Amino acid sequence: MIKQIKKNASESAASALVSKYYKEMYAFHYKQTLDEELSLDLTQELFIAVLQTIYAYDVKKASFRTWLYRIASNRIVDYFRSRHYRYAQFTQPLEDIQQEFEDEYNLEIALVHKEQFERVNSLVNQLDAHSQQVIRLKLFGEYTLKEIAAIEAIPISTVKTRYYAALKWIRKEMEVEKLEERSI
Repeated sequence: MIKQIKKNASESAASALVSKYYKEMYAFHYKQTLDEELSLDLTQELFIAVLQTIYAYDVKKASFRTWLYRIASNRIVDYFRSRHYRYAQFTQPLEDIQQEFEDEYNLEIALVHKEQFERVNSLVNQLDAHSQQVIRLKLFGEYTLKEIAAIEAIPISTVKTRYYAALKWIRKEMEVEKLEERSI
């Protein structure tokens, strides 16, 4: 499919390629945003970017899936750093969350889950870009540390250092937040 796209700009090959990876990339985005519409938008933007830059893809450097995840993780890091994301955090009304759930019990559980997710995501966003890449690929892309080393083209020891240092920092920050909540 990639050869057909590069050689003939084949629309059918492009559609087939997108179809093959669409659900997987949507799931990758959704796990990080918990927002269906945003995940659809990010996935669409990802494939537009991929098809525009597919001529730069080199099969000798990485598998297509690896290249796709690398682009997706770079774009998600960019999104979480964007003004749009920061603005959306302040403007999302509670009613939007409420409409997704049928009763109070489910709403309460969903709000606690969303709050915990947002807390972790906020901490991940504070990491440097390299550590964010590793954490996002591991937690949301479900890659092994060895696979992440291949994707990022860095030694596995560097991946492990970034991953475990980031986890340690996130745990520490969450413990500090719990202590602060208890003292209030």
